[in-house]
Amino acid sequence: MERPAWAPRSIDITVPSVSRMYDYYLGGSHNFEVDREAARRAMEFMPGLPKIMQANRAFMRRAVRFAAGEGITQFLDIGSGIPTFGNVHEVAQKASPEARVMYVDHDPVAVAHSQAVLRGNDRADIVAADLRKPREILNSPELRGLIDLNRPVALLLVAILHFVEDADDPYAAVAELRQALAPGSMLVLTHASYEGIPLPPERAEGAVDVYQDIRNPLIMRTRDEIARFFEGYDMVEPGLVPMPEWRPDTAPEDEDPYAFSGVAGVGRTA
Repeated sequence: MERPAWAPRSIDITVPSVSRMYDYYLGGSHNFEVDREAARRAMEFMPGLPKIMQANRAFMRRAVRFAAGEGITQFLDIGSGIPTFGNVHEVAQKASPEARVMYVDHDPVAVAHSQAVLRGNDRADIVAADLRKPREILNSPELRGLIDLNRPVALLLVAILHFVEDADDPYAAVAELRQALAPGSMLVLTHASYEGIPLPPERAEGAVDVYQDIRNPLIMRTRDEIARFFEGYDMVEPGLVPMPEWRPDTAPEDEDPYAFSGVAGVGRTA
C-alpha cells in the first residue's frame, strides 16, 4: 500500500483507526483502504452509521454556538479527530471572533492534518495527548499558552468516551478535567448506546464486534451510565436526549431514524 504524502511515517497504515473510520463515514479523504474496509464491515450490520456521525457533528455545532451565545470564548475539544467542514474553531470563531480552541487527539493523522488546517490561526492549536491522561493535557505547553483555566471553558467530549473502557476509569478522567475548569464551564458530550438504535440489539452488536476486532472496543453504555459523566454539572435543557432532540434547528421528526442512536447533552458548573 502506497503511503500518501499526508500520512506521518510513524503510523502503521495496515491497522484501522477509529479517527480515520469516522473520517470515512463523514465522506472525508484522510483514510486508508484498511479503514474503509473496517467501516464497511460495521455498516453491514448498522447501515446508518454515517447518519449517526452526521447527527453527532450537527449536535456539536449547535452546542458550540450555544456555548458561545452564553459568553464562553474558550473551547477544549478532546478526541477532536480529523478536521472536516464545520470544525469547532470555525463555528466558535464565527460566533465569537476572539474564541480560542484547543484540540486534543492521539491519532497522528488527526494531529498532522489539524496542524496543517490551523496554520496561521493564532487562536487555535492542537496537542497530541490522550483523554485517559488528563494531567498531560492540562499541563501541556500548548494548552497553557492558549487557554486560561481561570476563565470558563467549554469541554467537548464528543464521540470519544465510548472508546474508553471501564478499566481505564473514564469517570475519573472526566472528573479530573471538571475540577480543573473554572465555574461557569460547560461539558458537551455525546455517547453511543443501544438505546435509540432502530435495530435489534443483537444486530447492532455485530457493528460493535467490528470495533472489538480492530482492538478499539466500542463501549455501549446505558443512559444512566452516561448521565454519571455529568456529576458536578447542572444539565442544560432539554437534558440528556437523542442528538436531534437537543435544541434542534429543524424538526426532529424529519431526521433519519439512525440519528436518534445514542445520546447528547450539555452541562454547566455553578
